[in-house]
Amino acid sequence: MFHKNRPIAAHHRPANGWATPATRQSIIETTAFASMTTVIQVIPQTIGTQEAAKKRELARHANSTYRGRCDFSRIQRRKTLLSTLLALFGSLASRVHAQSSVTLYGIVDESIQYVHNTAGQHTQVGLQSGQMSISQWGMKGNENLGDGLNALFDLQNGFDVNSGKLSGSKLFGRRAYVGLSSNTWGTLTLGRQQNVLSDLVLPVQGNNFLEYFTTPGDVDLADGSVRASNSIKWESPIWAGVQIGILYSFGGVPGSVKSGSSYSSAVSYSQGEWTLAAGYSHEDNGNSNLSTRGTTSTDSIFFSSVNAAYASASGFNITRVACNYVVGPFTIGGYYSYSEYLADGASTFKATERYNNGSVYVYWQVSAAVAIEAGYDYMKSHGDSSATYHQATLAANYSLTRRTDLYSSISYGHASGRNGGGSAKAVIADSSPAAGNSNQVLSMLGIRHRF
Repeated sequence: MFHKNRPIAAHHRPANGWATPATRQSIIETTAFASMTTVIQVIPQTIGTQEAAKKRELARHANSTYRGRCDFSRIQRRKTLLSTLLALFGSLASRVHAQSSVTLYGIVDESIQYVHNTAGQHTQVGLQSGQMSISQWGMKGNENLGDGLNALFDLQNGFDVNSGKLSGSKLFGRRAYVGLSSNTWGTLTLGRQQNVLSDLVLPVQGNNFLEYFTTPGDVDLADGSVRASNSIKWESPIWAGVQIGILYSFGGVPGSVKSGSSYSSAVSYSQGEWTLAAGYSHEDNGNSNLSTRGTTSTDSIFFSSVNAAYASASGFNITRVACNYVVGPFTIGGYYSYSEYLADGASTFKATERYNNGSVYVYWQVSAAVAIEAGYDYMKSHGDSSATYHQATLAANYSLTRRTDLYSSISYGHASGRNGGGSAKAVIADSSPAAGNSNQVLSMLGIRHRF
């Protein structure tokens, strides 16, 4: 039906304004034909529109695929660039690590010890830190400067395991130096360090292995008991088995270069199973007109009754010669030392005191884990006073791992004569117990861990 408000075409309208049945039929047919024609015209347009839409969709898909390929290509390039940068960074980091390093290291040494005759008493039992090695920790570093030249430093202190206290009043009292090392010219260091006899002669002695195999009271510094502050040290490379070292320590006393200063020199030679070493050390004990006697650049050497009466010496000289020979699992060796404590007008004694000391040892590497050492030391003093000291030691070590070991040691000492302050008293090397009477026994069982 037509809508009542829609007008009829003029050629279909009758004269009286209303259409006849025949006319209405004609109008219907005409309208239907027009509608069909419209539909027929619309269908191709629709089909065309759908085909265009498909083409557009295909184009969008193609564009999207192209863009995806482009994005994937960009991602691949970014990954390649990132991998290259990471590889470059890793290479640089490896080179930096190889060229510069800092190491934290140390030793914790603890033992239970028994002493017979010490400080006027018959028996003492207790824990003692630092028997085989001083309990210590430190930091050392090295930087490769190129062409065989390296910068280096070492800072080391000692401490007591039982109290946690520092050994002495210095933060890095055992070692504190910086320097340069060359494969061609050797090593030059400046700061606080041990003298060259400790570097070159001590490694040939019995105490290089276990303890105690050195002079009573360490009057000849054979156990490296002291350090030199304000010092310059040079040690050569090893030339055909030969190594040389020299050290000079400034006294630092205003008005005198000599007062309080010290110097030392040493040489070692190794050939096959033989090793020989010798060294000389001198220390000025302070000019009494410019400073207090004993004001020096080195630590005090007077810490036992063996030489305590000679603390006012103007200076002292020490010469040490050592030798050892390796045959199979055995190392056989010994050393001789001559020490003299010089007197002047400010000294409390009149004549120079001299010590002649001889020490022999046998070290047996029983297995990879077990070692045994036995040794004997004889010392004779003369000059201002005269005394004789005997000392025998048997020690053993068992390695649990490369870093941890157990040890035991027993020593017997005997003294006779006079030491400048009274009757000579037995002292076991530079161990911790105070002097006893004419006899002393020291035994211990301990554990040591290195890190």
